[in-house]
Amino acid sequence: MAAPDRTAPPVVDDDGRVPSVVVSHVDITYRVYGSSRRAEDNDEAGAVKRLLSRSTQGLGMQEVHAVRDVSFVAYPGESIGIIGRNGSGKSTLLRSVAGLVPPTKGDIWLGGKAALLGVNAVLLPKLSGRDNIWIGTQALGLTPAQVRATMDDIIDFADIGSFIDLPMSSYSSGMAARLRFAISTAMVPEILIVDEALATGDEHFRARATARIEEIREQAGTVFLVAHSRRRIEQMCTRVMWMDDGRLLADGAPKAVNGLYSRKYGKHRHIWRQRYDEVHRVMEEEGVEAAHELLRRWEPGAGW
Repeated sequence: MAAPDRTAPPVVDDDGRVPSVVVSHVDITYRVYGSSRRAEDNDEAGAVKRLLSRSTQGLGMQEVHAVRDVSFVAYPGESIGIIGRNGSGKSTLLRSVAGLVPPTKGDIWLGGKAALLGVNAVLLPKLSGRDNIWIGTQALGLTPAQVRATMDDIIDFADIGSFIDLPMSSYSSGMAARLRFAISTAMVPEILIVDEALATGDEHFRARATARIEEIREQAGTVFLVAHSRRRIEQMCTRVMWMDDGRLLADGAPKAVNGLYSRKYGKHRHIWRQRYDEVHRVMEEEGVEAAHELLRRWEPGAGW
């Protein structure tokens, strides 16, 4: 499918909740092109041949399987953190939810409009911040009258002073991130996707952005947050999903999922390998409850 579906009937869970996002068995594959190395590449004749050919012949193609059979359901009022190493597929998955990257296989249903906020979100660098507010907010669906009514609030939240009337190209990365965030949250979106945008601001901005995200969640919005700071994820999110090599490995309470991630990639991972060996031994010799007791001793707050 070319874009997330907003017409398919929603699935209601046992508690009567209607989901805001349903992702079903989604795969995302894309192709990367680059020059392939051949034996003739190192000689002068080969260089001349490539220069004169002016074609795609000789370009190598690599297929990247960025997301592999991912399924999940999100509900209004949830704030969902996405963790994983660089290249794990988390940003690609959320860009597909936002409608920017079509899934190769599978289906995505949205119960509302998704707004993507990322540090690479496109604003027009030659235009002033004020002009970008006009363009960005109307792209989100605000009328000119609504833009005029909210303009001062957006400028105040961005907190970039007189730079608001200067070209975006003169902004620091932090100033640009603040303006993007202010524009993207000027109208409370039903589904907000925040991709690393909070990492570029100072502590004061991060506190204000955190409060704004909490407001959106309390107004029955759904928030997806990609961040490398597991502490921030635990502070801001009600749920965490862990992506690894394109697959969804875990989906649950923030502290528990962060704990699983740390045990695989954290600085004490070698200790946990030894502990798991001990757990397996105890499970075989003394049973499951004894193994759980061992885990509770090592990690009291994990709910073993």
